[in-house]
Amino acid sequence: MLKVLKSGFFTSVQDMGRFHHRNKGVPVSGCMDQLSVFKANTLLENDPNSAVLEITMTGPTLQFEKDTFIVLAGALITVTLNNEPVQNYKVYKVKAGDILSYGKLKKGFRFYLAVKGGFNAPVVLGSQSFYKPITKKGRFVDGDTIPYKENKDFSPKISEIKVDSHLDETVLEVHKAPEYDVLSDRQLEALFSREFTISKENNRMAYQLSETIETHSHSILTSATLPGTVQLTPAGKLIILMKDGQTTGGYPRILQLSDKSISVLSQKREGNTVSFKFIQSEQLD
Repeated sequence: MLKVLKSGFFTSVQDMGRFHHRNKGVPVSGCMDQLSVFKANTLLENDPNSAVLEITMTGPTLQFEKDTFIVLAGALITVTLNNEPVQNYKVYKVKAGDILSYGKLKKGFRFYLAVKGGFNAPVVLGSQSFYKPITKKGRFVDGDTIPYKENKDFSPKISEIKVDSHLDETVLEVHKAPEYDVLSDRQLEALFSREFTISKENNRMAYQLSETIETHSHSILTSATLPGTVQLTPAGKLIILMKDGQTTGGYPRILQLSDKSISVLSQKREGNTVSFKFIQSEQLD
């Protein structure tokens, strides 16, 4: 078991997502920053869908009750194992009784803890990802526990990697979405010629941007949406749906973020800025 001594702001179990249930109104969920999680699970030679802990903004204090191996990934934050500093994207062996503590957030917004073999949360509709409407928990609280398999003898093929961090990226690559053509020339100019600021309304469901573009009166029938769908409200506000976002919506869907850009956006917090850029194939249309 892993014991949660202090839970932090928002700590949950996430895998790569819950698929084939959007027709029932169930979001995909899953880890917000898949780029970071993929690297962590790769170092541990885990299945890519192995469940990890996703930790937002303020980290927990965790105690391991079995020997295992871990990798940290995602945002840069001060982390210690038994009061000794540890770093991202490096395999560490931990023993029963060891304590992992998180401190000051330096860069980014979400960080991840992966263990050899993955964490073992209940599987609901094919996924271990926490999503409160259908899982018993939405996040951890102090005193919670999460199981994992004991592992004493793992010898990783690669024990550490240095990666080109996407934490510094601010450009969100996009495709055209179904209602893209309703945009006026003035709206297009506003979309692609400026930076937008992340508002305080940002979470696993959606990110809102502070600046607006020109208002509109276009309406659509309630239609399917995806993580990364950019919606435009009548007031000109931009809403970018994320992993726990609703499966349908009535606002025009004007852009669709690439998978990589969802990871980039997931590491932004209030006050950070982003801009939009078409993926090369779209620019050639």
